[in-house]
Amino acid sequence: MSQIERNYKVEHLLDKHKFDEKEIVSMSDEQIEYFHWLYFEESVYDLM
Repeated sequence: MSQIERNYKVEHLLDKHKFDEKEIVSMSDEQIEYFHWLYFEESVYDLM
């Protein structure tokens, strides 16, 4: 994941107030992608 993409996802997670900065700094790219997906991306099942 690029630094720009990571910063974008980190900002969204911080805005959502799900994590604080200390937690996010220690997360790997995969963890950030997972939590961003969990909180922000719609799935087909969300629409049912």
